[in-house]
Amino acid sequence: MGLGINIFYMDKLIISPAPHVHSGDSVSKNMRGVLIALIPAYLVGLYFFGLGALIVSVTSVLSCVLFEYLIQRFVLKGEKTINDGSAVLTGLLLAFNLPSNIPLWMVIIGAMVAIGIAKMSFGGLGNNPLNPALVGRVFLLISFPVAMTSWPRPLAFNPSYLDAETAATPLALLKGQVVEIPKMLDLFLGHMGGSLGEVSALALLIGLLYLLVKKIITWHIPISILLTVFVFTGIMHLVNPEVYVTTPVFHLLTGGLMLGSIFMATDYTTSPMTSRGMLIYGVGIGIITVVIRLFGAYPEGVSFAILIMNAFTPLINTYIKPKRFGEARK
Repeated sequence: MGLGINIFYMDKLIISPAPHVHSGDSVSKNMRGVLIALIPAYLVGLYFFGLGALIVSVTSVLSCVLFEYLIQRFVLKGEKTINDGSAVLTGLLLAFNLPSNIPLWMVIIGAMVAIGIAKMSFGGLGNNPLNPALVGRVFLLISFPVAMTSWPRPLAFNPSYLDAETAATPLALLKGQVVEIPKMLDLFLGHMGGSLGEVSALALLIGLLYLLVKKIITWHIPISILLTVFVFTGIMHLVNPEVYVTTPVFHLLTGGLMLGSIFMATDYTTSPMTSRGMLIYGVGIGIITVVIRLFGAYPEGVSFAILIMNAFTPLINTYIKPKRFGEARK
């Protein structure tokens, strides 16, 4: 009986000698790819926010790497993973979501929350249910709302840091804090107030193109988010343009929508596995973002929307699965 089973399986298996083909993908390679895609937006941040952008980003990256090393060294006592680039990426993404004039001790606290609570407390990379950088950002926003919403005015190669002149973000227009609508070209290029890595839609779209060409991510999540926001805000603008004065293009180019949809929502660990699941996930993020922007107390809602849908990812993965190999179609 056992011999018959062995012969049956031998007939179904194809065994070939080494060398075997390997795709070449790895955690460190994908992390490097995302870091490369962030370079255009980072250069724009350095151009408009100068010294502040450099200080905040370096502090954030070093803090994230240090906290991950210390937790692995003295708490988890497992294999060291700081060389895979994930801590560096978390630190840079956290910095991208911060004003360039925020006090450094707040940056360090945000890094501690992102790495210590949102990532390492769940077992490290691949186990975290929520995006670590966004958890750090939302924690700082709730704890220190004034510092997190005091954006420096964008100036070419701004040499100042804490003494930088502040300016309102264009999304403040939604809450009646800004009278004049900024020029679309300024919004597209990044000449506006905001977090240091979110201001230039052009630079972020270049990063998106790189990620798609290198097949690090697929189009499903970013496009579904952006398209949902465009359609939803367009409908509201057409129904009542006097109340919802901003156009769909304005919503796409402002705030953290581009940064969130391209680099935050597409995190492998916290996003769905299937293409259909990714589309549902992206539409959910888009709808929640618009609801918060138009009807909530905050002018921005991308971070909250992504974290809420992160929590739904296990449910999406449970009910939307690919066909098993060999499974008959219904």
